[in-house]
This record gives sequence, structure tokens and C-alpha cells, in this order.
Amino acid sequence: MLSCFDRLIFRGHLPLSYPRGLEGFLHRQGVLLKDFKHYAPKIAERVKAHVKEQVERAGAPFRHLPRKVRMEEEARQRAEKLHIRAGIVCGFAQLETCRTYRLAYGEGRPRLKKDFRRCTVLYVFLMHPLLGLIHVKLETWFPLTMQVYANGHDFVAKKLDVLGVPYSLADNAFVAIKDFKAAQACADRLPKQNWPKLLGALARQFNPLLAQELKGQDYYWVTDQSEYATDVLFKEGKVLAALYPRLVEHALACFSAEDVLKFLGRKLRGNFAGEVRTHVGRVRAHDGKRFEGVRVKHAMKSNLLKMYNKTAWVLRIETVLNDPTEFRVRRWQKSRRALTWQPLRKGVAWLWRYAEVSRSANGRYLAALAAVDNDRATREQIDRLTKPAPFRGAAKRALQPLSPADQELFKAVLRGEHRLHGFRNRDLAQALYPRKASDRAERRRRCGRVTRLIQLLRAHHLVAKIAGSRRYRVTPLGERLMMTAIYVRHHYLPKELHETA
Repeated sequence: MLSCFDRLIFRGHLPLSYPRGLEGFLHRQGVLLKDFKHYAPKIAERVKAHVKEQVERAGAPFRHLPRKVRMEEEARQRAEKLHIRAGIVCGFAQLETCRTYRLAYGEGRPRLKKDFRRCTVLYVFLMHPLLGLIHVKLETWFPLTMQVYANGHDFVAKKLDVLGVPYSLADNAFVAIKDFKAAQACADRLPKQNWPKLLGALARQFNPLLAQELKGQDYYWVTDQSEYATDVLFKEGKVLAALYPRLVEHALACFSAEDVLKFLGRKLRGNFAGEVRTHVGRVRAHDGKRFEGVRVKHAMKSNLLKMYNKTAWVLRIETVLNDPTEFRVRRWQKSRRALTWQPLRKGVAWLWRYAEVSRSANGRYLAALAAVDNDRATREQIDRLTKPAPFRGAAKRALQPLSPADQELFKAVLRGEHRLHGFRNRDLAQALYPRKASDRAERRRRCGRVTRLIQLLRAHHLVAKIAGSRRYRVTPLGERLMMTAIYVRHHYLPKELHETA
């Protein structure tokens, strides 16, 4: 296994990224607002000429694209063909719709207003000595927003080259590594890099205004999108080929919306305003040569959790964070003068927390898929459920995993909202008895029934008591057995009976 960042998109914002800031910049440059429409094109041409000069000075091609092409593939092929280890690989320019400004008239004085327009966008691909192949995207119109695209697998490959560790990289996935421990240590260094310094150096290289009109100012860098992947590498492709269809079926049949929230470290609450969706689709190769896989994608608002077979040997679990405010981080709060749990922000300083959140989500997802891993062991464990089990000197009845009553009990215990902090007697009673009790005596009878059911599950080692509390948690054994029983009753058995008939 190897866990590391995959695609990282950093976005840089200048102090003039809002109307009043740009108006102040124009005032300092002695440019009247009415002349902004003449001043902006001159700056755009100057930026384009500067970037083009940088690319051509490195001996790399620079061309305008009349239509969209796969720029990264072209740049990677050129770098491999010419054995480029450092420096600019190539540059492109194309028209795109970008956020900019226009002069608006109305009550009071004229003012700048946000607008969208077609403008030239520059792409520069370069082989970074630390990050590997990256590309810089620079909009030529104000507010001159910049983006840097990096890939964590290229970073790990660069580190392994320095260490002299042999590896094989195919389709952005490691299909062989001599020392996985060393590779994981390299991957863990990526969030700890001095990102403001690295990204600031790229900004000063390609934005000429930072040396003159904006001298002394820097971009504020945020993580616009992060993909964190956990790759499970199989020794034989036929093993993954036989296992993967069952993993897909299991994810569709057993993973509910509550489970998806649990995987992402969230708990379903009444004030949750959003959608949780699951979609299955085929990952197609654009060049017709790469491996075509099947992807299961779970979406929690704009954040994603995906599973797909990256190559014939690699199973990839990937967490994509687009909105980090759905998660929490401990940071200093001035009003309380203490560290408190607050929404996670996009600043690159919190990239280490992105890694923590994503890696935990991938780990929970893989743990939930463990029920599919070993059919024989699971069958033996299910057989033990059908026999009485001792508990505190007495024998508890055998379970009937396919019976409606025990199935409802399994579903109630496995509810996603119970996964993070466990469940109490009251929580299980509410799940098993949706209608409110008519009187106090009925509530006590329900409490007693639920207590006996919890003891039954404890006797079979499906749940365990959390020390120092009145809460219970599902054990790894219980996770596998109960989810398998639900899958068999609601998906596998009906399908087999239909085919037999």
C-alpha cells in the first residue's frame, strides 16, 4: 500500500483580487478608471510577451491553441523523449472565460465591477527539481490569478530517484516499488514543504508585475483542490480482476448515505443541508492504450470519495476535497485565547490537515471493504453465529443472520451515525422502535429488550462496550459479519434465486 497526494491545484490571489484593491492599485499607478479598458490590454500583452520570452529562452516551444488539446500528455511525452530533468518543457496559450473587471456607471462615481470575459490564458509546463512535472496557469487580465498544478506521485518519484530506490510508474500509479516503507516516508514529506516559498518563486518567475508595479507584494496561496490516493498494489492482476466486481457490488448494496458520511469523518445531523450521492461509471482511456476501469464515486456536497481499479494491479481509494470547511482543525481562536476546533481553511499552511482527513477517510473505506476480502473465513465466522454463545455465566441464543428480526438489528447497529462515537441503549431503541412509547412502562420494557439484544451481540463479539461510558461500538468482526449478512439477504440471494428460476 502507498498513500500520497495525487493531483494538487494551488490558486494564488493578489491583493488586487477585489474591486477596491484594484482601484487602489490603479490610483498608485496614476491610471484613471476611465482608462482601465486601455490599460488592461497593455498589461495582458506585456505578461504574454514575458512568459513567451521565458519559454523560448529555455529552448522550448510556445504556441497558441485554437482548440483544446491534452496539454499535459504532450508535455510529458516531450519531457520523456528529450530526457528533460529540470527546466521549462513547453508553453501554450488559449482563450478561456475568466473572472475579471469592467467599469460600471450608475449612481455616484464610476466603479469597477466583477465581470466575466474571454481572455488569453497562459500554460507553462516545467520539470521542477522537487515536484516533478508541474504546470503554471496564468490569466493575463486583471486580477492576474495564477494556478499551479502538481502531482504527488511525481514528487515521490523524484525522491525515490535521489534515494536510488527502483520503481515502475504507469498511468500515474506505482505498479512496483522496491522499498514501500521508503516511498511512504517520501510521500509524507509532501505536505511539510514550504509551499509559500515554492509557489512564490514560480509567481515571480512568470508574472513581471511582481518585479515592478507589485514589488514587495505576493500572492496569497490556497489549496483549490486536493486528491489524496491510497493505492493497494496486487502481486497478480487476476486476483484483483476477480475481486473488484464483488467490491463494486458490496459498495452499492451496503454503503448508505450515513456510511459515506462516516467514512469522511462526519456524523449525520438534523441540520445537514446537502446531498450524498453514489454513482458507478466506467473510466475510459482517451488514447485507447491505457487501462479502462470501473469507478464508484460517492459525493458529499462537493467533496468526493472514489474507488476504482487504476491499472490491472492497482486498487485506488481516493478522497477529493473541494470544500474543506466541511471538516475541522484545531487552531488558535483569539476571542477565547485557546486552541479550538474550527472549520478547515484553504490556506496552503493547512495542507497537512488535508492529508490527515483524506488518509483517514481512505482507511475507513478500505476497512469497510474488508468483508469482501476472505469469503472462506467469513463463512466460518457466520457459522459460529448460528450456535449459542456464553455471556457472564449464561448462554445467549444463536443468531439467525438472515431472519428479518436479526437483519433489522444489524441495520440499526450499523447505522452510519453510530460509527464515529458509538451508540447507546437509547439510540438503538429509537432505531428499532420508530414510534414513540405510549407510557413509561412501555419505555422500560423497550429498554430491557434492547439491553438483552446488546448482550446478545456482545456474546457473539459483534459489538463491544466503550470503557468508561455507556456506549458501544461495532467490532471489526461485527462490521464484516453483519454487513455480509445484509448483502447476502438483500442482494446476492435474490439474484441467485432469480437466475436459478
